Amino acid sequence: MWRPPLKTTLTALLVAACVGAAQAQSLPGGFVYLREIDPGILQDIRYATANNFIGRPLAGYNAGECVVKREVGLRLKALQAELAAQNLSLKMFDCYRPARASLDMVKWSQNGHETAAERRYNPKIPKTELFRLGYIASHSQHSTGAALDLTLVDLKADNSGKYDPSKSYADCTAPVEARAPEGSVDMGTGYDCTDPKGHTAAPAVTPEQRAWRKRLVAAMARQGFVNYAKEWWHFSLPGAGGAPYDFPIQPRRN
Repeated sequence: MWRPPLKTTLTALLVAACVGAAQAQSLPGGFVYLREIDPGILQDIRYATANNFIGRPLAGYNAGECVVKREVGLRLKALQAELAAQNLSLKMFDCYRPARASLDMVKWSQNGHETAAERRYNPKIPKTELFRLGYIASHSQHSTGAALDLTLVDLKADNSGKYDPSKSYADCTAPVEARAPEGSVDMGTGYDCTDPKGHTAAPAVTPEQRAWRKRLVAAMARQGFVNYAKEWWHFSLPGAGGAPYDFPIQPRRN
């Protein structure tokens, strides 16, 4: 039987080993897929879809996966166990954000036009003002892996409503029945609502909506997370971040 030269065999084995190592390569800088820590936490990573204020997937979002620093993921897991006893769940809207996605937002804000779908998210504020007013950052904490956008889901409720791109929804400040469904508790506005009503302590929400916001803030605080006052959905974990990253979010390998 013919046998390949030893050098050829060794070269083939080295190539195979390199390919295998590349496939098994972990995320950089202590990052993890949240599903690998707690697959029960719900995810609706909106920037990997067209269901967001830009109306298309953002640069670097090649998969709808929540990627976080490991410490952040472990704290979310502990919180999820606490919430499960109350028939509640976390739902992640955004986690690690590639730096290129923030630059994508900057370009969007400067493109000179606004569509009706975009105005659903910022009904009163021109998009050119969103950075100056602190609603969007050109250098986001999300890019460090220590910031999160999320909400609560009542597991006993009917959460079957799905976003339909063919429908004309009311803006993000409208009653929950009129705005785009998110399959979560009613926090008084939709996610990414750049409006004073989206501020965590906004007086314009109902007592029940305010109670849900306070419940979310308190639950996150028990794990060390701090809320951003202009966004009821945004939290960060002090000290868990570091330098920003720009690696794209890829599909998780099973």
